[in-house]
Amino acid sequence: MTATIPGLLLETAARRPEATWIRTDDGTQTFAGTVGQVARLASRLRSEGIGKGDLVMVTARTTPPYLLCWLALASIGAITVPTDPSATEQERAGLIDQVQPKALISDSDVPLAAAYLDIASLVDDWREPLDDALSSDVTEDDLAVFIPTSGTTGRSKLVMQTHRAYAWAGVGFPYWMELTEQDRMMTSLPLFHINAPAYSCLGSLAAGAGLVLLPRFSASGFLDAARRHGATEFNAIGAMLEILWRQPERPDDADNPLRLCYTGPSPAKEWQEAFERRFGLRVVCGYAMSESPYGLIWRHGTRPFGTLGWPRQHPTLGTVNEARVISEDGAEVETDGTGELLLRNPTVTRGYWGMPDETAAAIVDGWLHTGDLVTVNDDGTYTFVARKKEVLRRRGLNLSPAEVEEAIAAHPDVLEVAVVGVSSELTEEEVKAFVVPRDNVDLDFAELREFAAERLSAFKVPRFWEVIDALPRTPTARVAKHRLPAGHTGNEYDASNDGKGER
Repeated sequence: MTATIPGLLLETAARRPEATWIRTDDGTQTFAGTVGQVARLASRLRSEGIGKGDLVMVTARTTPPYLLCWLALASIGAITVPTDPSATEQERAGLIDQVQPKALISDSDVPLAAAYLDIASLVDDWREPLDDALSSDVTEDDLAVFIPTSGTTGRSKLVMQTHRAYAWAGVGFPYWMELTEQDRMMTSLPLFHINAPAYSCLGSLAAGAGLVLLPRFSASGFLDAARRHGATEFNAIGAMLEILWRQPERPDDADNPLRLCYTGPSPAKEWQEAFERRFGLRVVCGYAMSESPYGLIWRHGTRPFGTLGWPRQHPTLGTVNEARVISEDGAEVETDGTGELLLRNPTVTRGYWGMPDETAAAIVDGWLHTGDLVTVNDDGTYTFVARKKEVLRRRGLNLSPAEVEEAIAAHPDVLEVAVVGVSSELTEEEVKAFVVPRDNVDLDFAELREFAAERLSAFKVPRFWEVIDALPRTPTARVAKHRLPAGHTGNEYDASNDGKGER
């Protein structure tokens, strides 16, 4: 069984060489042509001194050149550190300082540091048919990607993932979703997380299906893109489905080729059924994370609305994934009880690079502590309740409150700040900052928001702001965020009301 990233590519190219894999508004590329492109790019990267085990940062846009770049780095055994192209120069510099990469592959319009390789010069024309031969000596146990996720100290937690984790996710996804080589999988999700590369890109490879790459999510143009490219499946995270639902209803909404959507957590049954009727497709719900692409999912033919389903299993190896739920004291949680979800399978991360204490806390006796609270149902499914961790999730992306607090606290008018999540009409959290001003200072929240926006990616900048006299403390002087005013109050500043925020 193929269990490496280049192995999946070579296997499918041998089986369907002339079939079209990559589709965009700018052109297409076949499976065989992709092999040639990856081989040519791998040779160029080797000529730049990049080899097995080297860490290479990549500002991973959802475009063919960056996908080819990732496949080429994986083929030579280099470890990709994919980063958000919209990150600020300060954020990128901090990650470079943390990782000390061999090189940074990016665009000319992105502020740069470290050894720089321009993606345009590396990939001349991704649509060109090439027949260069690709060779690779990587194994399933080799590290392929360090996935940056927000940590609780402001430093990025770099999730170490192997070729096996990505390849198994690729093989598993079409099995879980009942996809075939007749399908065309469309994604606008970022290549710097695990969903698009593992499920859409490698999933389409494993199935021999087409892959439609959209550089960004546009609610108004999403259905037209599906029609244009004949897309039959797409993955949604965060508030994407809610945003699509809020588009003006049209009589031809269901007149599209889409038949499947994968998302999580699960929406309410009534809402999901209404969404499916309007757009003429079926939604399959599940749960996974960078630390384990094998999580939970609905089984074939089942509709356990509101739940995340059962543990995902391998299509040919059978039962490889276990789940259990424990209480605060480590006891097993029974049916109808709520506790932390734990997973154990061969795709669980090796840990967090350079963070042995965090790794030891997250992985105990092979069990991954997900930090997510679920309820155990009597049919063996699990229902998501809340995140145990403090990490917030906004627009489908994780952010660290500590990182946001550090940026805001750098303002001379700010004495202290605490950042929390509050409810949002788009089903995920919005970010709120409680700010203690320095003596005799009247805070200008519009100006303070601009100050934060210069230091943080847009999705990290708080929408809501509120002045508070002092932060509540625990007996050990830690900030007691649970004692802050809950939800929305009449005293808060909403940045969306001045045209600078986003709903």
